[in-house]
Amino acid sequence: MSIDPSVEREWYKMLTEGEPINRHVYHLFGMLPSNPRCKLCAAPFKSWGGALMRLIGREQSKYNPRFCQPCERFDNPGGAEIVLTMLFADVRGSTSIAERMSALDFGQLMNRFYKVASQVLIKTDALVDRLLGDEVIGLFIPGFAGKEHPRRAIEAAQELLNLTGHRAGDGPWLPVGVGIHTGSAFVGVVGSDKEFPTDFTALGDNVNVAARLASQAGPGEILISEAAYTASHLDLGELEHRELELKGKSGTTAVHVLKV
Repeated sequence: MSIDPSVEREWYKMLTEGEPINRHVYHLFGMLPSNPRCKLCAAPFKSWGGALMRLIGREQSKYNPRFCQPCERFDNPGGAEIVLTMLFADVRGSTSIAERMSALDFGQLMNRFYKVASQVLIKTDALVDRLLGDEVIGLFIPGFAGKEHPRRAIEAAQELLNLTGHRAGDGPWLPVGVGIHTGSAFVGVVGSDKEFPTDFTALGDNVNVAARLASQAGPGEILISEAAYTASHLDLGELEHRELELKGKSGTTAVHVLKV
């Protein structure tokens, strides 16, 4: 993948620091009605202020509606290698669940899961990478989620398992396991805006680690890599420690097991 160095620098700055906004522009947008607003530039999304912003191209992001599209700048191919935290949430035993109900009922169940997961990720300023099959992927990028992105990812996972009923006495309405990992990855838009569809995503070995952790997490478990747990600066007490063999990886991967 060949990226112009100047484009890569712009992406890196945006992904690690957020879109630079002139303070006068921020103040002006803040005077227009009304909430909710873009967290980075204060562009309003409602009332006539929101209508004005849409006219000048500041519509809500499809990856996280707490930001506007210009502040995310994901329209054109490009990207950069950054350190971020990735959250993968998998429905455990989805094949067996689907066998026990109609396709319509299963679709409604999964839509409920997608909605809950998306709300949690949006609330914690993650970008929703994708809703695919029985999996939800959230990217906690420093320029959007802040420097404490590992902590926010762990808190998001706890809230997701809580909202899917893992703390309920009669058990969850959907069994979910979560994998969290912090590391470097290429983040950006892949594909060509002229010849092929484009997609905003994260790529690299550390993305695979997060996905493998989710695949080994049991219902109600959050498998947090050593890297993510250390970077979070959280003290969650005496957590279970496991050394996992992940598919396609040599050696073992150390994880902390947080059960909800």
